[in-house]
Amino acid sequence: MNYIEVLDYLYGRLPMFTRDGASAFKKDLTNTLKLCAALDDPHRQFRAIHVAGTNGKGSTSHMLAAILQCAGYRTGLYTSPHLLDFRERIQINGAVVPKDFVVDFVNRHQSLIEAVQPSFFEVTVAMAFAYFAAKKVDIAVIETGLGGRLDSTNVIHPLLSLITNIGYDHMHMLGNSLTAIAGEKAGIIKWHTPIVISERQDDIDNLFIQRAAELHAPIHFASDAWRIEKTAIDPQFQYLSAYPNDEKASLGMKLELQLDLRGSYQQKNVAGVLTSIPLLQSAGYAISTMQIQQGLRNVQQLTGLMGRWQTLATQPTVICDTGHNEDGWKEIIKNLAYSTYSQLHLVIGVMRDKDLPPILQRLPKEAIYYFCNPDFERALPAKELQIQALSYQLVGNAYTSIPNAIQAAQAAAAPDDLIFIGGSTFVVADALPLFM
Repeated sequence: MNYIEVLDYLYGRLPMFTRDGASAFKKDLTNTLKLCAALDDPHRQFRAIHVAGTNGKGSTSHMLAAILQCAGYRTGLYTSPHLLDFRERIQINGAVVPKDFVVDFVNRHQSLIEAVQPSFFEVTVAMAFAYFAAKKVDIAVIETGLGGRLDSTNVIHPLLSLITNIGYDHMHMLGNSLTAIAGEKAGIIKWHTPIVISERQDDIDNLFIQRAAELHAPIHFASDAWRIEKTAIDPQFQYLSAYPNDEKASLGMKLELQLDLRGSYQQKNVAGVLTSIPLLQSAGYAISTMQIQQGLRNVQQLTGLMGRWQTLATQPTVICDTGHNEDGWKEIIKNLAYSTYSQLHLVIGVMRDKDLPPILQRLPKEAIYYFCNPDFERALPAKELQIQALSYQLVGNAYTSIPNAIQAAQAAAAPDDLIFIGGSTFVVADALPLFM
């Protein structure tokens, strides 16, 4: 198979969560372990940081990777889902995995794939681990796909684990309470391995503390180590002052930071990242203050991160964000409140498995809505979203495609208006090519 045929094989033949939903989620690690065993256990051949959480794990993973790159380390990065190119999921020092490697991996191991019958995600995890092992990375940042305990990535034994936060998402698979969801995320905590929790949450802190104690894993709450304050924002950066609360747990000095990820929610993620740095230094990684500052200033350039409160156009301003659950929308609405505009236009699409009422009741009623959906089965049809939204006094038209919805918003918007595009990672993925 050539590259296009390999992608068609991966997308079409294997169970895929983005298309099939819960049926594609394999609730054990058996398939991943079988794949890795046949590949000479690549997950044991490199050091890693493991990142989980409901929101912020992608941004956190990219920030850590950017800092490690600036410190001179050959840094692998595995994230999901991708936005424009499958190969975004697997990269080293910001360079995506070559097409030749993807093609060779699938052609060489097709019989193994047919025998194990893994999901799309399980194959991509094994492919990433094989790539990082082959290229002898100094360290890899590995983001979980969904949950933690039963996530395919959880076969690794990292030198550091990090959990960003816990919120309501994928409840039909992870549980209907924060405690249940936290229990799944806590599954990445490993024996004698430091664990960083980016955000304290009273209802579930004790669960993490207890789990860490059982495994003799030193636990670090980022808010105990750092206080992060935003001092300014401009079209390129948000400017942050990071104050150490605990000199033993932090770097012991105030830091002035420029972060090219402008969403206010990134302040929580930065605290988790900064709390992780001394732990990496203790593990033998030489990382200077200047390299931390350089990495955070250039996350997008160094890692190719897209879709996090990203400005796509001006006059009118067009912003997209991949936030897609209740907590994600809380942060989006907070950012909208900080923004200046005459009229707000919301281009929005969601997945069928989202708990919509808590989201819809938060959305601004004064906005003009453009309802749309990505073109696959798991997406909620735009007409159905329009009907549900109307019961919350959210008024707008339904569109047959995301480009049509965006074009309608651009046609209606005045130069000083704001168009926001979001509701789903896949809405953002369809929107990005229109602005490139």
